[in-house]
Amino acid sequence: MRSPIRLLALGAAVAGIPLVCAAWAGSAAPQMLTVRAEDGVSIAAELRPASTGGPAPGVILVHMLTRTHEDWQVLAGRLSDAGLAVLAIDLRGHGSSGTGAAPADPGDMNPSVRDVRAARVFLSGRPDICSGRIGIAGAQIGANLAVVEAASDPLVRSLALLSPGVEYRRVRADAAMRKYNERPALILASTEDAYASRSARELSTLGAGIRDLRLLTGAGHGTTMLARQPDLIGMLVDWFRRTLL
Repeated sequence: MRSPIRLLALGAAVAGIPLVCAAWAGSAAPQMLTVRAEDGVSIAAELRPASTGGPAPGVILVHMLTRTHEDWQVLAGRLSDAGLAVLAIDLRGHGSSGTGAAPADPGDMNPSVRDVRAARVFLSGRPDICSGRIGIAGAQIGANLAVVEAASDPLVRSLALLSPGVEYRRVRADAAMRKYNERPALILASTEDAYASRSARELSTLGAGIRDLRLLTGAGHGTTMLARQPDLIGMLVDWFRRTLL
């Protein structure tokens, strides 16, 4: 098991991506909107611009199975207050994205990678988002979807994974983490959550980039950890500030 690694000099050199910000003056008030996945499915999302009102990095939040973007409300507000724009989505078949859009095979969540990609495309197209400064936080299946999307998308520069699995609903995170390679990832799991903690350990060894592994005690699963251990919210805000700002 790797010990948590302190971030040092994370800047424009990560993945060699140029970091470009356009001028912007916007409102920090959250708003509900819809983004469209490449297969035509409409994905509901809540956007919170950075409270600074200036150009900012963006963070996508991806929930657990059977949950919605509302699980992220406290974290989303804190990220916005810290100068980051936030887009929290409802995966297809969840929340306001509607049951009619659910994957044909509920045992295979790979189609929902398109939902995360749609969120990234939306953020990258906004004038208030710094090009090349996108992060994703995901919980449970959301963590796996985040890794798979990030692996094939160099604009995703940072990950935070809550209770990931080597495989959830046929979405494999191991090969994707290797492909994600040199970019940084924060990986969180609770020790009594046997599969997630075992998976977190394995994923922390894959790829050449920083893997900050945090194994907790009694924290629960996925976004439940944010309520049981409120300090995690500050940890996540600090992570994205250090890797994206």
